[in-house]
Amino acid sequence: MAAVFLVTLYEYSPLFYIALVSVCFLVTSAVVLGWFGLGVPVILRNSEETESSTRVLKKRMRQVKNPFGLEIPRPAAASLTGGVTLTPDCLEDCVLTCYWGCSVQKLHEALQKHVYCFRIKTPQALEDALYNEYLYRQQYFIKKNDKEEKYCQLPEDAQVVDFGPVPRSRYPLVALLTLADEEDREIYDIIAMVAVIHIPDESYRLSCRILYQYLLLAQGQYHDLKQLFMSANSPAPSSSSTFPGKSGTDRTLLEKEGLAGNEPELQEENSKDCVVCQNSPVNWVLLPCRHTCLCDGCVRYFQQCPMCRQFVQESFPLCSRKEQDEDESARG
Repeated sequence: MAAVFLVTLYEYSPLFYIALVSVCFLVTSAVVLGWFGLGVPVILRNSEETESSTRVLKKRMRQVKNPFGLEIPRPAAASLTGGVTLTPDCLEDCVLTCYWGCSVQKLHEALQKHVYCFRIKTPQALEDALYNEYLYRQQYFIKKNDKEEKYCQLPEDAQVVDFGPVPRSRYPLVALLTLADEEDREIYDIIAMVAVIHIPDESYRLSCRILYQYLLLAQGQYHDLKQLFMSANSPAPSSSSTFPGKSGTDRTLLEKEGLAGNEPELQEENSKDCVVCQNSPVNWVLLPCRHTCLCDGCVRYFQQCPMCRQFVQESFPLCSRKEQDEDESARG
């Protein structure tokens, strides 16, 4: 009945049809341009324009002290046959346990057991979860704030020169840091740290690096420690120049299996100025791209990362305004 009425109305009044099309056009334009409050992500061209109507969510953060630190001082010198040097930096007395040729499947099963079964607070707890699925183990006692280098190497009788083609069933090296004193485990939320380390071998000569770092909490969670990407004035040297002609293929294969760490071309800790205004220090981390490139004043104007153009879902500050003021007053 309604359709017959509309057809009859159109026959006698073509202006009605024109008006109907115009209304549909206006409604569509309103939805696209966000007139009804449906914000469309945009990136403003400069800081002088008005703030975007859709604000980026500020991620609620909880500060937790991490008692563990681990670095590779000379990654270019590391190899499967020659070993690797590790430098732990811990706030308390700790135990460093290195597992060579650790089973990939058993390690991730152990992380799940930390969540659902028992807490991995000691090296013995991890060994029970691994079911001895590793080739060789080394252990060191680390004193508080001691940065002495620890040398790790497979024994010669192991006769291991590589871990086979991708997908690999074993990680070259897994380093576990745990608190030595039981009393310290009651103080810290983070009770252990697991670092998966790639060691160059005969099959893949990609330079030595930490692939993953997992922080294990006393409450039964574990978090993947991510690297923050900061802007730089000049590109950092690429690892492909270390082994020309072959490392590019190695990296491609490792990326397919998720074994290659993120290496942005522009990454340098010395450049700490906001990439937009170039006047204030960077303080905001944009997620999920993890670029740390905006100051407190510029972050409000962007819904896309100015470095990679990825839409920002969340963001969080590295330090509060109060901490920044205290730091500036201390320098002055």
